[in-house]
Amino acid sequence: MNFSGSIDFRPKLWSALRHYNTAKLQADIIAGVVVGIVALPLAIAFGIASGVSPTIGLITAIIGGFMVSAFGGNSVQIGGPTGAFIVIVYGIISRFGLEGLAVATFMAGLILVLMGVFKLGTVIKFIPYPIVVGFTAGIALTILSTQVNDFFGLGLKDLPGEFISKWGVYFRNFGNIDLPTLGVALLSLAIIIVTPKISKRLPGALMAIIIVTAIVYLMKSYLPGVAIDTIGDRFGAMSTDIPEVHGFTLTMANINMLLPSAFTIAVLGAIESLLSATVADGVTGSRTSTNTELIGQGLANVVVPFFGGIPVTGAIARTMTNITNGGRTPVAGVVHAVVLLLIFIFLMPLINYVPMACLAAVLVVVSYNMSGWRTIVGLFKAPKSDISVMAVTFLLTVVFDLTIAIEIGLLLAVVLFLRRVMENTSIKVYSEQLDVAEGTDLDASHHEVLNVLPGVEVYEIDGPFFFGVATKFDEMMRTTLAEKPKVRIVRMRKVPFIDSTALHNLEILIKSSQSEGIHIVLSGVRENVRETLIHAGIDRLVGADHICPHISVAIEMANRIVAAKGTPERQPSRDDME
Repeated sequence: MNFSGSIDFRPKLWSALRHYNTAKLQADIIAGVVVGIVALPLAIAFGIASGVSPTIGLITAIIGGFMVSAFGGNSVQIGGPTGAFIVIVYGIISRFGLEGLAVATFMAGLILVLMGVFKLGTVIKFIPYPIVVGFTAGIALTILSTQVNDFFGLGLKDLPGEFISKWGVYFRNFGNIDLPTLGVALLSLAIIIVTPKISKRLPGALMAIIIVTAIVYLMKSYLPGVAIDTIGDRFGAMSTDIPEVHGFTLTMANINMLLPSAFTIAVLGAIESLLSATVADGVTGSRTSTNTELIGQGLANVVVPFFGGIPVTGAIARTMTNITNGGRTPVAGVVHAVVLLLIFIFLMPLINYVPMACLAAVLVVVSYNMSGWRTIVGLFKAPKSDISVMAVTFLLTVVFDLTIAIEIGLLLAVVLFLRRVMENTSIKVYSEQLDVAEGTDLDASHHEVLNVLPGVEVYEIDGPFFFGVATKFDEMMRTTLAEKPKVRIVRMRKVPFIDSTALHNLEILIKSSQSEGIHIVLSGVRENVRETLIHAGIDRLVGADHICPHISVAIEMANRIVAAKGTPERQPSRDDME
């Protein structure tokens, strides 16, 4: 993480166009057309599942997909609405309405831009894997639970938003299953599953929509008694007009009210987009500019609310489709957005005939693919702490809501990180003899053993010296000594950084030792840590000559002090000299 220097914003499209040629254009057009066709049913399904119209789902895919490709930091990333946002978007709409969603999405976009500007892209990528797995699996189960009504044709209205209450309603109404609707859903599911086995280039979801829509249209035409709910029945005729730009009200009241939701959208969007980019890099061998990617995602989310759109992020499935069909530059993503725009303008009336049960089947497959159950099974071989973190994140996502899960999940990530750092930070105590090269890769013939006179104690800190370790060090100082030494050496050769709590504890140690006539000597201090100590005034407190570059110098000084003083003598501080 680096807060200095210029803004890291170098969109891949700009650099790709410098060395563009006809062969690349041909490959990008083919990939973009295929991805646009694949994205069509997903954009519609995600829009409906999120609580908005299919039109809004498509508009989001068009505008968001174009901006992610135009301003993002990955060459093959395809942006648009994704299943991960269904839960949070549906919750925001139910509580704050569409204007609340627009405000939250806009603020999330600003947060993402700021993340990129302040170069937090690398930090986001290191969120612990068990937390990401817990989020994803929880979202997958929640998406599945939202599709039961349409999949089985239960015809339920005003379903509760809570997971447990919703399933309670389902179980009480499973006797009302509509068999024709269930048949349509199962047929759609079968087509989606079988199509890739026939040809991996055929999008199963689109094939299911085309075939099943045609069948349902014929059934409703020649069998008047059949009533299978379609998009047109649910939402009315879909408009082919691009929504006009409209604003929304930003006040401190709704900013405060929607900030947690905006933060959730931003963090979830950052995680998913960078995860997708990482997967793409592994396949193509390219390298994502993570901060540029965050800025690009942020700009997309700043713009789409003005057209009524829902949150945008990188989509792993569509990105992989782009790669497997030959897309290698952001032009493919731009073509995908153009294809969706043409479908929106010329083919939108046909969307009215798509059965809701077919879209439910599409989302059932999406939730299955998101669940990552094989990954979950594999994680059960991991340490118990990782399993616990994954389970807690999963349960919070399912039982409560994603906002709480994100907040507590990030807190768990921090706690887990601090615990691991503390476990790997050790404090050793030496007396009488010290091997200078202990803990290095030098062979035994290069080791130098220094004699430490009685009255000298050496404490070596191996790892970051921060608040958790500072407390541990303070407790060790109080409990391990049988008698007071004349000199305490704190060896810091393996301390990469020191925080304010450790500085405070070190200052207290120096002052208390000086009051008891004990000298404090610091050894092997790295340059960046030395600058921190000087800035905090530790050099003036302990004495600049008591900060030694090497342990041999520190022990030589300590032995000389002990030899010269038969009884403990108080080390003068700057306060005494003043």
